[in-house]
Amino acid sequence: MNGTFVYHHLKIAPVFYRDVVSGKKKFEIRVNDRNFLEGDHLILQEFENGKYTGNEIEVLITYIPNFQLLDDYVVMGIEPVEGPSKLPQEIEVSEYLEEAE
Repeated sequence: MNGTFVYHHLKIAPVFYRDVVSGKKKFEIRVNDRNFLEGDHLILQEFENGKYTGNEIEVLITYIPNFQLLDDYVVMGIEPVEGPSKLPQEIEVSEYLEEAE
């Protein structure tokens, strides 16, 4: 780890979100389109039926193995930085996209 890190905001399905929150799921497998690095933080935002639920958890990338996976996928070891949180309101995808523009 180099002392600097990035926050990556990612969607996560409810079944996987629950497993991260419970501590059962200690890894993420993703397309490495963001150049994930050990020490970066993931903000995993629960996403269901086309909208964000408002539930999110921040995790730290603790380990990335040094081997090539197919189609530029990456396996990341993760651990929670803090417990899950609930955003003040549910966000419709269309509203989120409008805010991003």
